[in-house]
Amino acid sequence: MVCIAIIEGNPHLRSLLGWHLQQVGYIINQCGSIQQAKQNLANQSPTLVVLDSDLPDGDGFEFCQWLCQCHQPLILMLSAQTTEKDVVKGLKAGADDYLKKPFGIQEFLARVESLLRRFRTNNAPLSLDFGDLKIDLVQRRVEFRGQFIDLTPQEFSLLYVLSQAQGIPLSRSELLRKAWPEAIENQRTIDTHVLSLRKKIELDPRQPNVIQTVRNVGYRFNLEALQKQSYYLPPENITPSNNNHHSLNHNSHYSYNNNGRVFHDKVMRS
Repeated sequence: MVCIAIIEGNPHLRSLLGWHLQQVGYIINQCGSIQQAKQNLANQSPTLVVLDSDLPDGDGFEFCQWLCQCHQPLILMLSAQTTEKDVVKGLKAGADDYLKKPFGIQEFLARVESLLRRFRTNNAPLSLDFGDLKIDLVQRRVEFRGQFIDLTPQEFSLLYVLSQAQGIPLSRSELLRKAWPEAIENQRTIDTHVLSLRKKIELDPRQPNVIQTVRNVGYRFNLEALQKQSYYLPPENITPSNNNHHSLNHNSHYSYNNNGRVFHDKVMRS
């Protein structure tokens, strides 16, 4: 999930821009001054900063230079200063793009997406590693505990979108839009694909720990479960089967608590 900081002195414009960016799936941090922005930046590093050139407590061009030196985010500068000299000044201060006020919302969103598209292209990872679960983004393959799992293209896209949300719950409509943007399907189709995914990457699909249901919201990818080695069975006790389910070694006993965590107790033979 991409975080965008909006540093804009006009509260109405700041709120309007934040609302539109949230509607297309971005995490938004809004600030009305340089002082507030510096405080927020100490705790969070946004991918993109939307920066007003005229802030109530300082010069936006100078603050742009400071941002480039200290945090190096993408910067989209908004300004009522519209001469060629002003635009050059903003770009030389470190802005990646310069948008003159007034502007249309669709142009603003297109500029944001253009900047982020360049960022994704330059920083795109080849794979994602979540410990026992690895996602190869080039060959579109998923590996679970050393075994490759057969996923349909729809299942792979859904898993990728969930994994990129950093544990934040996503609604069915968000998942549908992000995983299959060109598809026109019922939102309940998400439930069907989640059920199928759980059968392939959960130890007990009836008590899922990796893809969790969030009541009245949708689903979330549980990073914590993947990081806890005690959640998983020892590798020698899992063997792949033709239907992608896990088979348990019958010389061992496994029990589940209410959270779906697996406990392993060896059966002692006399």
